[in-house]
Amino acid sequence: MTSAPASPERRVAFRVLRRVAEGAYADRALAGEASRERLDSRGRAQAHRLAFGAVQRRRTLDWLIDAELDRPEAVEDAVRDVLRLGAYEIAFSDAVRDAAAVDQSVRLARELPGGARRAAARAGLVNAVLRKVAGAASGRLGGLSDADPAGAAIRHSVPDWMARRLFDALGAQAARGVLDAANRPGESALRWNPLRGPRATLEGLLPASARRDATFPDAYVLDGPFALEDSDVWRRGLAMAQSRASMLPALMLDPRPGERILDLCAAPGAKATQLAALTQNRAEVVCVELRPARAAALRALAARLGARITVVEGDGRDVALEGPFDGALVDPPCTGLGVLSARPDARWRRSESDIADLSRLQEGLLRRALGIVRAGGRVVYSTCTLLAEENEGVVATAGHAVSDLTARMPAYAHPNLHGALLTLPGRDGTDGFFVARIDLPDGSE
Repeated sequence: MTSAPASPERRVAFRVLRRVAEGAYADRALAGEASRERLDSRGRAQAHRLAFGAVQRRRTLDWLIDAELDRPEAVEDAVRDVLRLGAYEIAFSDAVRDAAAVDQSVRLARELPGGARRAAARAGLVNAVLRKVAGAASGRLGGLSDADPAGAAIRHSVPDWMARRLFDALGAQAARGVLDAANRPGESALRWNPLRGPRATLEGLLPASARRDATFPDAYVLDGPFALEDSDVWRRGLAMAQSRASMLPALMLDPRPGERILDLCAAPGAKATQLAALTQNRAEVVCVELRPARAAALRALAARLGARITVVEGDGRDVALEGPFDGALVDPPCTGLGVLSARPDARWRRSESDIADLSRLQEGLLRRALGIVRAGGRVVYSTCTLLAEENEGVVATAGHAVSDLTARMPAYAHPNLHGALLTLPGRDGTDGFFVARIDLPDGSE
């Protein structure tokens, strides 16, 4: 007798985990697998919850699973992913009863390639381990302290170095807040795009839960789910998915009509199109992107949003550019520790050794911006990470004073660099961003 298959949502989530293990990005893998399975919006949401949760919580899940195994290293990779999905539902989700989570996991195990004997052995292992996890998870998690980096790394499911660096950079309390937020749903926010229609048109298409933000004039925060890419809002280009923290860099650059503005690391394009929108397309916005595919996607996004920008392909440190510019935005590649909730696999893609290489890249991009902006112009440097080496440490190499942005955004005053801004997930309800602005002397001083 053949057992019933696992639910389509769990099959999709499982395939996402397998593709992430092979190097794919979770969001792209989910989009492809959900389309292949032809999931409806409800099924897609369930698969998203399962896949993203299991990827984010991977370290904690393995800690729970390995305690119930005699030889953790002997478990097949695919079987471990089945166990992770089941353990996630048991330990961190109230969507189904534990027995149902175990049953669905057993079905998934039976569907793995191999003969009947292997299927039975895998199913037996999964059934036994997950039943033990169900009995022990609550007590084990309840006794896990995050008072120090070692415990926090397991409890919040991050590499050891990441917890340690955050504790060092922010202090224990703020670091725990960031790590806790990393495993909760990220902020759902939109930026109104005035280039495609009035605010009233957008508001008429948004759910009732959407609310305007008092600090960010073009931001709408949504309390519930909203399938933006399936909506008229998306098709008409009336809004861009963008966190409030991500809106800060362009706002602090303060682009003006008639100016030449440079975005030195522009893709995927939220900030680049925001720069165009802030000037009603009356500034010349030049955007640099290294990778051709991302440059093409940036052009497509700008066309959909009605943003007039020029995209230049190349390395921002040495690509040919005709200066000078009135202002420049430098938002370079970084470790991304401020956006872990939105990028579930990001915590597993970076290593501590990346920090030095990233810092050198960031310093080079900032030097290029400072060298191509006119006397009296301004440069905004921003990242979506929270480490001093990539933030205030990079700004210090520029040899210029940082302008005071805290009068405009006092709630986000950086604790260690006067004038700069720092948003923190958990405390501020948005992504973690660092923003500093350098106003260059006008040459008459």
